[in-house]
Amino acid sequence: MIGRRHDLDAIRIGAFALLILYHVGMFYVPWDWHVNSARPQEWLEPVMRFTNPWRMTLLFLVSGSATRLLYEAYKRQGAGAAERLGGARLSRLGLPLLFGMLVIVPPQTYYQVLEMARNGTLLSGLSPEAAVSGFWTRYVTASGQWCNADGCIITPTWNHLWFLAYVLLYGLLAAMVAGVAERRFGGWAAKLGAVLKGPWLFLLPVAYLVAIRIGLYPRFPVTHDVITDLYTHALSLPAFAFGFLMVAAPKLTAQFVKYRHLSLALALGSYAAYIGYLVIYPDGAAPTLGLRNVLRVVYAIDQWAFIAAVLGYAAKHVHGTSPLMKYLGGGIFSFYIVHQTVTVVVAANVEKLKLPLFAEMGIVLGLTVAGCVVAYEIAKRIGVFGILLGVSPSKRATSQRRQTAAANA
Repeated sequence: MIGRRHDLDAIRIGAFALLILYHVGMFYVPWDWHVNSARPQEWLEPVMRFTNPWRMTLLFLVSGSATRLLYEAYKRQGAGAAERLGGARLSRLGLPLLFGMLVIVPPQTYYQVLEMARNGTLLSGLSPEAAVSGFWTRYVTASGQWCNADGCIITPTWNHLWFLAYVLLYGLLAAMVAGVAERRFGGWAAKLGAVLKGPWLFLLPVAYLVAIRIGLYPRFPVTHDVITDLYTHALSLPAFAFGFLMVAAPKLTAQFVKYRHLSLALALGSYAAYIGYLVIYPDGAAPTLGLRNVLRVVYAIDQWAFIAAVLGYAAKHVHGTSPLMKYLGGGIFSFYIVHQTVTVVVAANVEKLKLPLFAEMGIVLGLTVAGCVVAYEIAKRIGVFGILLGVSPSKRATSQRRQTAAANA
């Protein structure tokens, strides 16, 4: 029987926490984002690049594992597990995605349009007030015509919630495969554990990552539009499938534990090489294709080695839970849904106070975390509507509502 994995719970919490920190950093790093600080900090670039190669891939991997554990729970309830999994993915991910696009994300676009208007980059030349007049209606009806030299903002948009759309798609695919090939899952997991051992634990995944980084990434850059985002699918769908099978492959987990120290050494070494390369060739703009491919190989090693190290150390050291882990485990999805909007709104307004930089950063981070906690606490108290913020109603609450309804009938 496949049981709960506290190590994967901890990784999921940590990966989402890193994502929240990353998006706070996006306001201050000198890269284009929805809104940007008037005081960009170049020293943040190597800090931000530390998690760039592996953060989202790790999230897809643990999402695949969570999907498998959910499927196994439905199997214990009887027949129709694949259908219940598909329905659960639609409600648990689809409803927050739709709600997020219509309610949570619009403030991000609002402040993005304001910044464009204030900077004079809107092709329409409208004033900030005119640019956001009737904003939500224009946002929902895709009639905003908020364009600059790089193109137009397409609305409604999912911004950071693109991850939900992809995990929803992959979850539905998992349900379809489970419906026709569930008996093969054990064999596939066993083969995975048999093949990925010793040096092959590194060589095969890195070879695949190098192949798609060289073969797909230059022609299919990341777009997050689902349809044409071929490189992202080639990276994220196998990671999801790997996580789905990995939870039933204890020999594979043992390999991650065995080679955790080597994985960490490779990860740190490749990260140092990655940053050193970018110091010499900013943005990877090396003069020859061969040198650019060297960077892609280093990137792939960094990507897999960090993932392998995280999986190994977590499996070795995390065997239980705690009140804090339980709280964060229940709330981290809600945190993810709202965090970027809170960051954008807070950062755009706190910046006006002209505080010392590190005081401002601390306030933006602190209010982002506080906003996430408030959203989660609200979601826990609004019954079935909490699912819109990533919180499913508890069985007890559902039972109480049914009893109340029966009493009032």
